[in-house]
Amino acid sequence: MAAEDVDSVNMHEAKTQLSRLVARVEGGEQIVITRAGTPAAKLVPVAGVKPGKRKLGGWEGKFDVPSPEEWAEMKRETAREFEGEIFPSDEDVWRGD
Repeated sequence: MAAEDVDSVNMHEAKTQLSRLVARVEGGEQIVITRAGTPAAKLVPVAGVKPGKRKLGGWEGKFDVPSPEEWAEMKRETAREFEGEIFPSDEDVWRGD
């Protein structure tokens, strides 16, 4: 890739536009990041790594899904935690409780 094919951006632009710059690099571009007009770093594509399609089922076997009975028990436990009055009655407020 010739030097004139390399785009350069300043440090501020690189910080605010990093996602867009990385997308451009993934497309094959090279980008030089400058600090005060002096080249400081270069973004280049990683050799041999191409984004591919996601594989379905990647989490299979990595955690246990609760059974219907376990879901029902968790639902009952959550309901018990929220039982009772959230706001005191008018009587309790005036009584000072």
